[in-house]
Amino acid sequence: MGADVELLGLYWTVSGPVEVHYGREWSLFGWADRCAAARKVGFSGLGIWHADLQHVLQSRSLQEMKETFDANGLRHLELEFLMDWFLDPDDERRRASDELRRLLFSAAAAFDAHHIKVGNIPGTPAGLPQLAERFAELCADAAEHTNAKIVYEVMPFDVNVRSIEAALEVVGGAGASNGGLAIDTWHMGKLRIAPDELRRIPLEYLSWIELSDGGRVDMDDLIDETINHRRLPGAGDFDVRAYVEVCADHGYTGPWGVEVLSEELRNNPIDVIFRRAYDTTAAQFVEREELA
Repeated sequence: MGADVELLGLYWTVSGPVEVHYGREWSLFGWADRCAAARKVGFSGLGIWHADLQHVLQSRSLQEMKETFDANGLRHLELEFLMDWFLDPDDERRRASDELRRLLFSAAAAFDAHHIKVGNIPGTPAGLPQLAERFAELCADAAEHTNAKIVYEVMPFDVNVRSIEAALEVVGGAGASNGGLAIDTWHMGKLRIAPDELRRIPLEYLSWIELSDGGRVDMDDLIDETINHRRLPGAGDFDVRAYVEVCADHGYTGPWGVEVLSEELRNNPIDVIFRRAYDTTAAQFVEREELA
């Protein structure tokens, strides 16, 4: 793997035995243990989910978290996830989102985070002009507090943004210098968005890329498949390496994340989780000729 490639162990990949979206979402692995495990295998950063951030902050401050992060030589942090930011301000879901927004902005400022990931996991309908307007407002608000990018994640559960065209209508319509797209190869595979289609994204909006593998044939329960049955890069049907090659050729030079929501992976010891996540992701950056 090239020395200039930096990898992040994202939250759901390295969190251990959590209950994704349906129970205890905070990790039983301590923050210091995760930072040390990331350093040991070679990750240059981590991701943290908002519920886990709230849990960690019950026993330590953002400054203490950052000191531990820095002491392990880590550089990049992903913060997630902000939903309901595009709803009307008087909607109670939007009010809860705004409260979470403040926490994520504070954490992003404390860590000088790489990005904050936002999107529409619940699949709430909204028009693209409204999404573009609210995304612009969100990015403007973020710029008052942090240098972190605000990245909109394209995913199958989003009933509004399920194509590159729609995604660009939102982020391009917003036109925010600190706004862009989050591309996850799992979601691209499930949405049948081929690697070469990513070339249509202007480089200024290709803000974040995460790698995950899976099966082309959907399981009966897509939610269960999404949160429990993803596969490590290279272990499924998606051409993860092609997504990497296209994005790199297109000019993407940022760090890369590994986003594998796998019940099997989560039930391993912390050192096994981190090692498998790092090694399989790093392998996607080895030249094809070296493997021949």
